[in-house]
Amino acid sequence: MIALTPTPPLQSLARALEAPASLGASTDPTDPLELSIVMPCLNEARTVGACVAEAVTFLRARGIEGEVVVSDNGSTDGSQEIAREAGARVVKAEGRGYGRALQAGIRAARGRYVIMGDSDLSYDFSNLDGFLFRLRAGDQLVIGNRFRGGIAARAMPFLHRYLGNPVLSSIGRLFFGGGIRDFHCGLRGFERTSILKIAPQSPGMEFASELVIRALQQRLRVNEVPTTLRRDGRDRPPHLRTWRDGWRHLRLMMFYCPRWLFILPGLCCALAGMIGTVSLFFGPVWLGRARLDAGTMGVFGLVWLVGMTLLSFGVCARQMAGHLKLLPPKLVLDRLMGSDFLEPALLAALGTLLLGVGILAYDLCMWSRNGFGTLEPEVHLRRIIMGSTLVCLAIQGASTCFYLGLLYTAQMRSCPRP
Repeated sequence: MIALTPTPPLQSLARALEAPASLGASTDPTDPLELSIVMPCLNEARTVGACVAEAVTFLRARGIEGEVVVSDNGSTDGSQEIAREAGARVVKAEGRGYGRALQAGIRAARGRYVIMGDSDLSYDFSNLDGFLFRLRAGDQLVIGNRFRGGIAARAMPFLHRYLGNPVLSSIGRLFFGGGIRDFHCGLRGFERTSILKIAPQSPGMEFASELVIRALQQRLRVNEVPTTLRRDGRDRPPHLRTWRDGWRHLRLMMFYCPRWLFILPGLCCALAGMIGTVSLFFGPVWLGRARLDAGTMGVFGLVWLVGMTLLSFGVCARQMAGHLKLLPPKLVLDRLMGSDFLEPALLAALGTLLLGVGILAYDLCMWSRNGFGTLEPEVHLRRIIMGSTLVCLAIQGASTCFYLGLLYTAQMRSCPRP
C-alpha cells in the first residue's frame, strides 16, 4: 500500500495566488494554447482552489502555454469565485451532471490538448508529465492507471477497488479491446479536436466510459500511464453512487456493443434451440437416464425463437447505430444489404413458412383420418411444435428483412452513393 498525502489546500492556494493569472500564455483569447486543464465542479469550495493551484504550479514550472478551466454546473457554495481567485477560467455548464460539466469545459477549452480531472483533490495536478509526454508523442487519448501508480489508504472504496473497477474494466476490454486496465480513472488527457469529432454525449458519470468506448471504436491512439489516487478532501459524500452509476456504466457498454448484448447470445440460443428441436422431432433422445421427448422439444423450440429474436434485433440495432453514427459502419452488413439481399431472404422465409404450414397440414390430415379423435400425444405434439416454430420463424425473418431494407433505403436517401 502506498501512502500518499494530499497537498494542503491552503498552502496550494497561497502558491497559486502568487502566480500570474496568464500562466505564461497570451492574454488574447483567440490565441491557441498547448494545454487546457479542465475540472468539473459542483459545490467543491473546500478543494477546488487547491486543485487549481496545483495545475497553475505545473503549468508555470514546465513553462507550458496553458490554462485552467473550471466547468461549474450549479455550485451554490462559492466554488466559482474561489476557482477564479486561484487562477482558473470558470465556465458555466447547462444542467447538472458530470458529463455535462466536462462537455462544456472541453468545448470552452483553448488548448490543443486537454487534461481533465476531478476537483476534489483526489488527483495530483502538479504531476501531469506522463500525460503530456504521451500526447506530444502522438497519442490521442491517455488514461491514468491508478492500480499501477498507487492508491492511498481509504482513497477508493473497497467495492470500487476490488469489484466495480476490475469487473467493468474487464468487460470493457472484452467488448471493445484496447487493453485498458483502469477504464474509469477520472484523470485523463486527450487531443481536443479528436474528442470533439467523436462527440461523447452522456450527461452523467458514464461519460467516462463513453469517452473511452468512442475513442476505441474510432481507432484513436489510446494509451495508459501510471497515476496516483489520493484520498479526496471533501467533507461530504461524493456525487458518485456505487450501484446506480455502476449500472449506468455497464448499460452504456452494452448499448455500444450490440454484438455482445444481442447477436452472440442470440446466435448461441438459436443454434442450441434448432439442434434440440430438430433432433427431438424424429423421436425421443436419451441422455443417460434422462428421456428427452415432446415436452423438452417445446422448450427447445422456445429457445430457438428467443435466439432468433435476439439475433434479428441485434442486427437491426447494429445497422441503426451505424446509420446514426453511434458506431462505425459495419461493412459486412452494408455489402449484404447492397446486394439485393431482400429477395433471396424473403424466398428463404417463404420456404420456411411453407415447410411449417406443410407440417401442420399433415398433422391435421392425420387427425382427420382418425375421425378427429385421439392421436398419439407425443407424435402429434412434435408436429405441432415444429410446424408452429417454423411459421413463427418465417414471419419474424420476413419482418426483419423488410426492416433492414427500410434502414438501407433511409441510408441511401441521407447519404446517396455515386
